[in-house]
Amino acid sequence: MIILTGVSGFIGSCLLTRLNEEGYKRDVVVVDDFYKLYKDKNTNDKVVREWMHRDIFLDWFEKTTQKVDFVFHIGARTDTTLLDAEIFEQLNLNYSKRIWNVCAARAIPLIYASSAATYGNGELGFDDDHSKIKTLLPLNPYGKSKHDFDVWALSQIDHPPFWIGCKFFNVYGPNEYHKGRMASVVFHTYQQIKNTGGMKLFRSHKPEYKDGQQRRDFIYVKDILDMLMFFMKNKQTQSGIYNMGTGKARTFYELAQNTFTAMEVKKNISYIDIPKDIRDSYQYYTEANMSKLRSAGYDKAFRSLEEGISEYVRDYLKTATYY
Repeated sequence: MIILTGVSGFIGSCLLTRLNEEGYKRDVVVVDDFYKLYKDKNTNDKVVREWMHRDIFLDWFEKTTQKVDFVFHIGARTDTTLLDAEIFEQLNLNYSKRIWNVCAARAIPLIYASSAATYGNGELGFDDDHSKIKTLLPLNPYGKSKHDFDVWALSQIDHPPFWIGCKFFNVYGPNEYHKGRMASVVFHTYQQIKNTGGMKLFRSHKPEYKDGQQRRDFIYVKDILDMLMFFMKNKQTQSGIYNMGTGKARTFYELAQNTFTAMEVKKNISYIDIPKDIRDSYQYYTEANMSKLRSAGYDKAFRSLEEGISEYVRDYLKTATYY
């Protein structure tokens, strides 16, 4: 039996589809806050063994005698603009600790979602070397909660027999329709172009960056799924925390330009100020060091930004299709 938390969300729902495609259906128990009906379309027509609300899952998991073969802990509170540290401590840190402790006690392999938000402004680099992780300085409570769990996990004497922490970089792709402000830049670019014929990018508030030249490591969600399945099927891999990006930063201008191309719309880009509530925590540059994952044996090529945006627009956004 496989457990998947966060199944109603963006990455979690895509992962359930991939599991179903690979034959894992009536052996998957999925967990989320199923009262949030606006996420329902993410899981329509997918096959599971049992749907379990997150509020009862931990007690069940700690007490069940059923055999659990693998846990994907993808669920989290992911709003980077929320400043209530207590919510993140409860849902991202303490909730994850209880899952870890059960997996350690019962020898269950575990993959959990960390985040590139743990790297803060990037002044210490984007290296998933364990010796450097403790020194990172996240810029917001969400990133800090993910960082705190990474540091805690690395300090544990008792741990699952195989565990992977995934530092997801800027993920985009199908099933993020519900995310609102927190949806990917590709999603927002498509919607702006569709509704207005143009795209407003953020101006730079740092002299070393021109407007629209802020750079991020954008990764298509299906590449994330490939990496997750690689780890699930290769449990002899060294446990630890791994970056999940492409290793190639691209500018927001390039992202917008490729979205116009995919939509077959004439380019029309303008600039606005970064909102003040996120200006101090805004990342101008992210680029994952992917050498650790490559050394672990993952050799599949990542989709380029051009390829990912083209598929996302053509196969999903134009028809509001789910994966």
